[in-house]
Amino acid sequence: MPPSKLALKIGCPIILLRNLASYQGLCNGSRLVVSHLTDHVIEARILSGNYAGKLVFIPRITLTPSTANLPFVFKRRQLPIRIAFAITINKSQGQSLKHVGLDL
Repeated sequence: MPPSKLALKIGCPIILLRNLASYQGLCNGSRLVVSHLTDHVIEARILSGNYAGKLVFIPRITLTPSTANLPFVFKRRQLPIRIAFAITINKSQGQSLKHVGLDL
């Protein structure tokens, strides 16, 4: 489950946590930059891949935890994104970047 409190600003890099529309380039691990914010939808620009530079909309989706052993169904409507100022080595494989920072 993504974090419940998300503070975003325009120009913030984000990473997608779910496959929303693979035919539009919205796959798990896609990097985007926020261009416009509303309460229920985020407009973002794709950073890498075949669809780089394309504007897309990311809606809120219903998420349910798979490991909850509760007597009721727990659902939460939220955006399937996470802030991506840094990404892991596994997610960065296959991407070409102009500038790279290394924190030792």
